[in-house]
Amino acid sequence: MNAHNKASEWFDGLYREHEKSQENIPWARQAVNPWLQSYLDEVLSHRGKALVIGCGLGDDAYALELAGYDVTAIDVSESALMQAKKRFPNSRVSFEKQDIFEYEETFDFVFEAFTIQSLPLEFRQQMIEVIANRVKNEGYLLLVAHQQEHKFDGPPWPLTLEDIQAFEKYELIEHSRNIYQEKSRISNTRFRVLYKREKK
Repeated sequence: MNAHNKASEWFDGLYREHEKSQENIPWARQAVNPWLQSYLDEVLSHRGKALVIGCGLGDDAYALELAGYDVTAIDVSESALMQAKKRFPNSRVSFEKQDIFEYEETFDFVFEAFTIQSLPLEFRQQMIEVIANRVKNEGYLLLVAHQQEHKFDGPPWPLTLEDIQAFEKYELIEHSRNIYQEKSRISNTRFRVLYKREKK
């Protein structure tokens, strides 16, 4: 079994173990990611197809639906997806078990928070490439991640400035970068970066 499959199994096992009380899943706020919500509040128009990568318990996907998007939310954990559907029974979000490395559809808006940093470093550049390629012409990618402040023996493995810039190799232009401070054992600094694929 390769490292990617092991990571997928680990996530699914964690969601299954804590199905009755998600409080022990460290990244599961059971609320919309605040840096996504601030973006949704700042931008007035939200239309088209949106993708949430590593959707977990579904809060971010539901927030995007409420904002006006037609949302697909993917995760490798069947348990996480089942819990998301239970939490949002009236939602139109399409919750799908998908591996981002095998996914080919493109979207007007892609949201990625903390998924890249959760996978072993050997997958980093491939992950950046496949996520960038999910963005349509004139579409946007919103990335949220911890910033590497010092050598950290992960998982997770916070992103570096070079990782943030690497998306531009795949024809995404950085439109804005916000820095937030929040105390964490991983890193006290988080990026929120908005990229756009300009029309060819």
